[in-house]
Amino acid sequence: MMNPSTGKKEGGGYPDLLKLVFSWSIKDVHNDKLYSGKVKQIPDTFSSTANYCNSFKWPLIEETRAEYYSGLESISHAPACEISGIWYSDNYKPPKDLYYDILTKKISDFDNQDVHYEPESGDLFAITNRRPRNVGDLLKPDNSFHFAFVTRSNEVEKTFEILSSEKIDRKSLTKSNGRLYVTYLMNITTNLRIWKALNTDPQSKRLGLIQKVLQHNSSVDDNCPLCNPERILNDKGSKISNFINSFGLNKSQIGAVLSSISLAECSHQDYNVKLIWGPPGTGKTKTVASLLYLLVKLKFCTTLTCAPTNIAVIQVAKKLVTLFLESEEYDTYGLGDIVLFGNEERMKINDHDELVDIFLKYRVKLIDECLSPFTGWKKSLETMIPFLEDPKARYDVYSVQNRKSDIDEKVQERKNNTKVWRKVINQTVKENEDKDKKGLRNGTSDENQETKIEEEYMTYEEFMRKTFFTLANRLVFCSETLYTHLPTSHLPLSVAKHMIRLVYLLRMTLESSENNVRQFSEVIMMAKGEILAILKFLYDRFPKPRISGSIKVFCLENARLMFCTASGSINVKSPVDMVIIDEAAQLKECESAIPLQIQGLRNAVLVGDDRQLPAMIQSQILEKKNFGRSLFQRLARLGKKRQLLNIQYRMHPSISLFPNKQFYDSKIVDAPNVREKSYVKSFLKGAMYGSYSFINVPDGRENFKKGHSPRNFEEAAVVDRIIDKLFKGYYRVTKQKVSVGVISPYKGQVGLLQEKLDKKYTKHKDKFCINIRSVDGFQGGEEDIIIISTVRSNVNGSVGFLSNCQRTNVALTRARFCLWIVGSGSTLGNSGSVWKNLVDDAKTRGCFYDAYDDVELYQPTLAGSSKRDFFGYLNLDKARWKVSFSNEFKISISNMSVKGQIRAKQLLHKIVDGWRHSNSEKPANVVAIDDPLAFALLELYKVDENINLAWAVEILEEESSYTQVIKVWDILPASRIRYLAKNVSTLFRNYTGEVMHRCQYRSIEGNLVVPMSWPLNPNYSAPTANPPSCLSNQLAAMNLGVNRGEPSSRARNNVVSVWKPVQR
Repeated sequence: MMNPSTGKKEGGGYPDLLKLVFSWSIKDVHNDKLYSGKVKQIPDTFSSTANYCNSFKWPLIEETRAEYYSGLESISHAPACEISGIWYSDNYKPPKDLYYDILTKKISDFDNQDVHYEPESGDLFAITNRRPRNVGDLLKPDNSFHFAFVTRSNEVEKTFEILSSEKIDRKSLTKSNGRLYVTYLMNITTNLRIWKALNTDPQSKRLGLIQKVLQHNSSVDDNCPLCNPERILNDKGSKISNFINSFGLNKSQIGAVLSSISLAECSHQDYNVKLIWGPPGTGKTKTVASLLYLLVKLKFCTTLTCAPTNIAVIQVAKKLVTLFLESEEYDTYGLGDIVLFGNEERMKINDHDELVDIFLKYRVKLIDECLSPFTGWKKSLETMIPFLEDPKARYDVYSVQNRKSDIDEKVQERKNNTKVWRKVINQTVKENEDKDKKGLRNGTSDENQETKIEEEYMTYEEFMRKTFFTLANRLVFCSETLYTHLPTSHLPLSVAKHMIRLVYLLRMTLESSENNVRQFSEVIMMAKGEILAILKFLYDRFPKPRISGSIKVFCLENARLMFCTASGSINVKSPVDMVIIDEAAQLKECESAIPLQIQGLRNAVLVGDDRQLPAMIQSQILEKKNFGRSLFQRLARLGKKRQLLNIQYRMHPSISLFPNKQFYDSKIVDAPNVREKSYVKSFLKGAMYGSYSFINVPDGRENFKKGHSPRNFEEAAVVDRIIDKLFKGYYRVTKQKVSVGVISPYKGQVGLLQEKLDKKYTKHKDKFCINIRSVDGFQGGEEDIIIISTVRSNVNGSVGFLSNCQRTNVALTRARFCLWIVGSGSTLGNSGSVWKNLVDDAKTRGCFYDAYDDVELYQPTLAGSSKRDFFGYLNLDKARWKVSFSNEFKISISNMSVKGQIRAKQLLHKIVDGWRHSNSEKPANVVAIDDPLAFALLELYKVDENINLAWAVEILEEESSYTQVIKVWDILPASRIRYLAKNVSTLFRNYTGEVMHRCQYRSIEGNLVVPMSWPLNPNYSAPTANPPSCLSNQLAAMNLGVNRGEPSSRARNNVVSVWKPVQR
């Protein structure tokens, strides 16, 4: 086994971690104790950078194994494809560097084409001769397999370079069927990048910031005493104040922005780390975007902004671009200083129009097109200037040639909106890429691609108009592209102003003359002078971009602000002054080691909330080893000062009240906007559907039948009905847009709710949007209405990981106008967790409601989302006791009110789970039974003040044993109890002493009574432990004879047919 403290690299430049992964057998991957002896608790402080890095290495190896295991376990429904070609790569150097190039295609006979797999760099997959249905398939003797790692992908040709764990013998691997399959297991890119960061030379200067955070002394203020926000305002007060006032920031947000700027300006300390604490709804993203705008606009420093996920990166980038465009007087000039890079598909760039102008891949394409010597910026200038100077001479040349050029009709369309125009160009670039992938384009230039069509001879006016249209549109495109995408360090503002003015003049000229051919020469003569002057100025003064290498490197090296994921920051090669990590509390500390080692880095600002969910980890061993802990959380717990954003703008005050008190010590203030009357929304009638409520579903049942994640059909039915009421009672009536988030901590319940709701409202998703996710999936999100299904429902108050305060905090803080919590009040109230506090709080505030208070909600719970009726539902496999019902009970329960039915159902659930009255709790009605036999065997439990549930224990003869079961006789008022007792005593008189003994015998587990079983042995005597103390006396007093006759058919009515009650 390798030593993880070394940083040695193996063949191909990949670190030892990949070599170790390749060495694992499937048995190793399934062994969750493989590294239990190696993984140690990650400490709160560290003695050195070497100690720091080494503390994370074994945990990272264990987490990689756990992720690998998860991939193998889900292999049956993992994305897959077929290998259509495989050959040696140029890097193939056995025995270690086993590199191959492969070509893939869809599996033609694969039923589920939705999970087609297109490998990406960093993927780990299995190569097999059969499509595996489970992990066991990989171990079958006739199934050959290898594991491989994708080192490089070619999107155009669909080829991939892979590093195989073993030498691939295609003939041996494919055997008889001649086919090879690739099945995705996991992407190991981030773990390899973390591994590389952890193996940095301990003496490297890049570890300066990590050296700073090894320990923290809370008694020492590590802020520079010479640099503070007041000094910044004094030095650059007017500019900063003007910007800040336009942003509309509150006092705490301004403080966070100014203190971060003072950090960037500080030259007295080598390394600084700052924490900004942003609880839910406090405008964290807006604060970060405002800070970034000032940093890039006032050129304080070069900054990298990163986050754990693409979604978080996109949110901040969008906010900044929006802020930038709202504040700028020079159109999009300056966006060239901002660059976003990463995986285009994972970032879903095409869904975010605002980001087109800063995304690196598009920027490179567009700049390349504008710098083309044949159709680019310079060529357009050289062509337009002589055309405007002497259009008659150009027309004479045309006349001599006696033909005209084909003008693309698309180019003639006016693009009045700058964003729309650039989007069309970007789409064209993407379409060309798609054509490249399909092999539809040849290698000729764009000019040669244009089709020449012979047309009738053009007049002078027509010639001028069409030529001007072509050249003007080309100049508009190139001008906008260059002043948008070139960094300001390579394009002075004075030049950009002329380009912006040129675009304006060209557009106005095109608009004025588009539909009036006769006056075109007059229109162009009016604007010709200024246009020509600008063109000549730009021809002389436009600086040629100094691009010595690739355009991509040029853009990154000259950017003042970069966006990417924390993992992706490993690709930043140029020096950076400051890093800002958003959602820092969700980033594993070992992963933050990647951006904290960027060249030149002096300052780090960590923005997050450690009272929300931390990073997710796969390994159960690591849950209590601090591997999922963030640097933000560790420093906060060591006492490092955090700058709190203390005004929340999201939640109605009735929603924010409990989480503010429970998780933030009431430090958060509700903003004026959420306290306005307009923030009170009445989506549905009734107090239950106010801004905040707990909707109690007392008859819910947690169900663990499928997998390990519980489901609750009754809660799902209630949620389904609430959303149906919203759709019919609010959306259809008002036609107003509303978004609803449905949250559950359990994947099983999320899946159940998605089955019920996902396709119901698809046609209306633009205005009636339903978003169903787990708590983890909702972090950072918000909706108009949030409905939480808590799932857990049991007599023990057991709530599992629902008790996690961070998870609870996230779930409770996603709603803007209404938060409706659906759950079992008794279970949560007895849990001893944060949920007990929540239930108590809801009751104190008068926000606790029973689902059956709304008859429409209760109906689905009776029908049951799983198509079970009132009676069948009680015979679940999880119930401790089997139950049968008399006809009298069935008639009585059907005539009860909805409230009565649900109370009866709740009581029955408790009884079949083993709960019993104590002797002191025995109802007074029992005293009214004057028949001694009925008194001994019949149980009476109160449903409410007027109604009682009558039941008894019977003995069921099964194949190999006698077993206690429950017979429910009736549900009835006190006035009818004596009549029932008289009837059932007729049956009881047929019981022998042994049968009575078994009926009354109680087997105790903890606080619960569980059914007892006895073997089918005629000589077997019931256990004597804890027998009813006076049973023999009772029997004697009753003067029972030995009667082995059958009980009356009327008294034994409707016992379930598969049960055979014991008769002696």
